[in-house]
Order: sequence, then structure tokens, then C-alpha cells
Amino acid sequence: MSENTQNVQQPSGAVQTTGHAWDGDLQEYNNPLPRWWLWCFYGTVVFSILYWFIYPSWPVGRTWIKGFGTVNYTVVDKVTGKEKEESYRWNTRALLLEELGDAANNKQRKDMLAKVQAASYDQVVKDPKMMEFVRSVGKGLFGDNCAACHGRGGQGVVGMYPNLTDDDWLWGGGMEQIHETLVQGRKGFMPAFGQVLKPEQLDDVAEYVLTLSNEAKPNEASERGKEIFQGQIGGCYYCHGADAKGLPSQGSANLTDKIWAIADVPAQKTLADKKAVLKNFISAGVNNIRVMPAWKDRLSLTDIKLLAVYVRQLGGAK
Repeated sequence: MSENTQNVQQPSGAVQTTGHAWDGDLQEYNNPLPRWWLWCFYGTVVFSILYWFIYPSWPVGRTWIKGFGTVNYTVVDKVTGKEKEESYRWNTRALLLEELGDAANNKQRKDMLAKVQAASYDQVVKDPKMMEFVRSVGKGLFGDNCAACHGRGGQGVVGMYPNLTDDDWLWGGGMEQIHETLVQGRKGFMPAFGQVLKPEQLDDVAEYVLTLSNEAKPNEASERGKEIFQGQIGGCYYCHGADAKGLPSQGSANLTDKIWAIADVPAQKTLADKKAVLKNFISAGVNNIRVMPAWKDRLSLTDIKLLAVYVRQLGGAK
């Protein structure tokens, strides 16, 4: 059992201890901290207290200590479309808005924005300086607004978001058509044929669709599928066209190329697997999973125009 005793007096000149002894001879030295260390410690305490009041910090009820610093920045009023000054307590978002405002107010940038806005799409594409500006600003706009779904490079995700780097455009790849897509948004739809066609008919249609892109060779099953595709039973030609190349007005896919936006046929190694994936897709259809929001209330018309040109040059649309 340990014993804690108090040393009443220590010899003069001896190493000072805290005055306590454990187990009779175990003592603790009383070495003071260096003064420079103490002053540094006290300085950090003072700095912390000042920081709490100068910058946003502790929550207080339903609000927080907002600090003394303020940031001024310019925003565009969504109702009037005019620029207005706003002031907010210092934080990183307000600081970012201030920096963006400074960039937007740059005379050279403003002049180029006005030039792009006044020019036609053909004029923008033919002007090297305007295209350089579009690539620079458009990349930022795309990263802030489009990359969350389409990816930073525009490659998209099979089954969810279209690939913008190929030359396959469901709603048309002209810049005017891309502009329209951005302004009003799009909603993809394909009826489910699982309740309309029999399982063997779904097999035949899948077989025929695979022959359109040379994924499979024509056979008796594909001929039966063609009759369903082109006939009243399936009626697939209403949306995809008699040549199966799709109709931009309907947002229907071109089935004659090897680009698959939803059914991941290329990832399948065998013909049977490709047929199974396509059959399941035809059976289930597309409903409420292919929605792109309208950007007319989120971006200015100039920003939409910049994005239309930028997206167009990603895939070299015709």
C-alpha cells in the first residue's frame, strides 16, 4: 500500500520538489515552466478570445457570434435582373462572392460577355477570341452547375446521365437545340412493354434492336422482332423512326449506332447477356429517372449561351 506524506521543510540549496513523497522516497520535482513558453501560452489564449469576436465563431441560441468584419459583394436581383450591392458578416462564402463579383466587374470580362451575348452562335464559333473566352468561363459554369451529374469532363454515367463527349444527342446537338434544352429542361420517357408484349416477343424485339447496331446477326427471331418494331403491336417506330435513328423532337435514341445511354449493352461480354440487359430495359421502360431541370430561373441567358457553346464543343455536335 502506498503512503503519501508531506515534507515540511527542504534543505536550502537542494533541488526543489512539490513537497510530497510517495512510498517514503518517491518525490516529484517542482521545475517551473520556461517563461518564454508561458508567454506563448498566454498569447494563444488572448488570440483565441479576440478571434472569437472578430470572426464568426460560437453559436448563441438561434444565432452565432458573427464577428466585426464585413464583406461587400455584387449580386444580380432575380426579379429585376439588375445588379445590387449586398453586405454580410465575414465568412468564406461571402469572401468567395466578393471575389466572384470583382471578377465579374472586370471591364475586359464585361466587354467580352456583352460581345458574346450580342453575337450569333455561328459568330461565336468562328471567332477565336470569343471561343477562348467561352472555354475559360464555360468550364467554370459547367463545373459549378453541370458536373455534379455529367462529371467534370462531361462523360456522364450510363443509365443515369448522358455522355456529352460523344456525338450522340437525344434532343439534338445544334447549339440552338442545346440552348433550348438548358432553358426548359428535359424529361426522358419510354413506355414499359412488359405488360404489352409476351416474353418471347420481348426476346425477338431485343434481338432485332441488336442487329441494328451490328451487335447480332439477322435471324428468324430478329425478323419477327422487326415486324413488332415496325408494326402496330410494338409501334417502336413512332418514336425511334422507321430507320430507327431516333427523332430529336421526341428525345428518342438512335438505335443504329453503338452508343447506349441507359441499357449498358457494351459492358456485357456475351450476346446472351447483351440480349438479357436490353430485354429487361424494353420491359421496364423509362419513367421519371431521366430528368434534367430547367435552368432559365437559375442562370442568366448569357451564362446559358456560354454553356450551350461549351457543351457543344465537348462532343463536336453537328
